[in-house]
Amino acid sequence: MSARVVLTVAGLTLREAARRKVLRALAGLTVVLLALSAWGFSRISTEFGGLTTGEARFAAATVLNLVMFGFSLIAALGTAFLAGPTLAGEVESGTALAMLARPVRRSAVLVGKWLGLVAFGSGFVVLAGLAQFLVVQVTVGYWPPQPVTGLALLAGQTAVLLTLGLLLATVISPMASGVVAVGLFGATWIAGVVGGIGASLGNEGVARVGTVSRMLLPTDGLWRGAMHAFQDPTLLTQLGPGFEGFPFLGEAPLTATYLAWAALWVVVVLGLAAMAFRRRDL
Repeated sequence: MSARVVLTVAGLTLREAARRKVLRALAGLTVVLLALSAWGFSRISTEFGGLTTGEARFAAATVLNLVMFGFSLIAALGTAFLAGPTLAGEVESGTALAMLARPVRRSAVLVGKWLGLVAFGSGFVVLAGLAQFLVVQVTVGYWPPQPVTGLALLAGQTAVLLTLGLLLATVISPMASGVVAVGLFGATWIAGVVGGIGASLGNEGVARVGTVSRMLLPTDGLWRGAMHAFQDPTLLTQLGPGFEGFPFLGEAPLTATYLAWAALWVVVVLGLAAMAFRRRDL
């Protein structure tokens, strides 16, 4: 696989993504969410007079994680609906025939497109996240304890979902691949919430639902690690065991084993996408 081909395709994919209407939609949704969060955090500051009590910290951490989930959902929607048209759309239109002239390998084109989409999604997550952190700092004086770790995990979540979207785009239509990817993203998050409730109630069978779902699709696991990085480290200790399983609080940082699994998952699914794309008729 030629590194030059991969980087060239990545640059073209990034440029193409920047020209699509989805970028303007993402920008509009981001501005709306930032404005709403600024109003919400200003109300927290007014009601509690700053982060001086456990209740104020709980409110600030919860709202921040809720808003960051909104950004992760926006990124998920954007990348999932970009992945399909970027690959399957070009196949259906015949553009891929010109791109895949020998000696260019299909796997090089696929990896280049994946790399460009990862750069696009990660860039959105970082810029939107930093803007949100500034809003929180100005309104309530709170800054996440591990912002770099949290944003990196959200970028990883985006990479996982777009990798799934590329795999789906090799076998089904562009629109269907986006719908299925986002549907699985939502289903995994709901399964994580159900598993958290089961863990808080001591029901191992229900708790296992969340564990299994986070292994099958690591988006929810990465999201929970990001939440833990964004919230005050003493918050769970102050709140007590009654808040275990709360959907917008991260109970523990991610282990190195789980991060390795998430990376392996991306490599395996991207490999499957390359195999399916290589066998697809153009």
